[in-house]
Amino acid sequence: MTVARSNDTLVHALPFGVLPVLGLAVAIALACLLPLPACASGVTVAILPDSGFVSAGSDFTLELWVTEPGDSINAYAAVIEYDPAVLTFLQASPLSLQEGAYMKTACGNTTHNFTSAGDSLVISHVLLCNLLFLPGPGQLYKLRFRASAVPQWTSVRIRSIQFYKAGFFVNPAHASDAAIAIGVPVGVPGPEPKPTETRVKVAPNPCRAAATIVVETAAAGEQKVVVCDLQGRAVRHLDHGAITPGTRRIAWDGRDDAGARLAPGIYRVLVQTPGKSTGARIVLLP
Repeated sequence: MTVARSNDTLVHALPFGVLPVLGLAVAIALACLLPLPACASGVTVAILPDSGFVSAGSDFTLELWVTEPGDSINAYAAVIEYDPAVLTFLQASPLSLQEGAYMKTACGNTTHNFTSAGDSLVISHVLLCNLLFLPGPGQLYKLRFRASAVPQWTSVRIRSIQFYKAGFFVNPAHASDAAIAIGVPVGVPGPEPKPTETRVKVAPNPCRAAATIVVETAAAGEQKVVVCDLQGRAVRHLDHGAITPGTRRIAWDGRDDAGARLAPGIYRVLVQTPGKSTGARIVLLP
């Protein structure tokens, strides 16, 4: 087994858990010179897109994100799990291309260890900038895969993840995995079945400029579709009126009600009916 560093050197590895932990501890000590109070309440992390359709045999990228503002961090250690019989991991060269923009551009100085073995991708990632901490949201890491030629569903999971701030543990508040449909038909001609509840899907997600919002409505009635920021403020009103049961698609161009391009980040698409709201998260890229 080998451990790849972001400068593309290879070193002989001790059994998993020894070298990554030691390296991470040293890096955190270098990065944080002043003691801070122990720990914070949590970080919300997800693999994005959390669901998606890819063509059989195609290459695609998944991203590890802190998806909402929360407790500040300056390091993390993660193990990502996948099925090597279904997905082939494609390591970037140079390895630094796998580092997410949120970590990589924070101060331009990180330590980054990466191991690929069996069904596991092991990441240690630390900011080496004194007293610089990131509250989220932001992109932590990028992983590229090649799908098998056989149509099927598979998943990419966060087996474990630990965040740190100045050497203290910051635990994940919530971790979300990704479900991938390989070569699975997204629809066929003919009438769509009536949904049993209101559901919301967004594609592509993440998106850079435009996305399609698919709303499956279970019952007739008044309905409002809005895009909100993470503070819950409505930034774009997309649809409002009496709706019949069924499926409809609504285009969103990544802009607010005034026509201005929204800042990159995490937003929520909310479908509001009397007494209930249903939503889906969407990541707007630069």
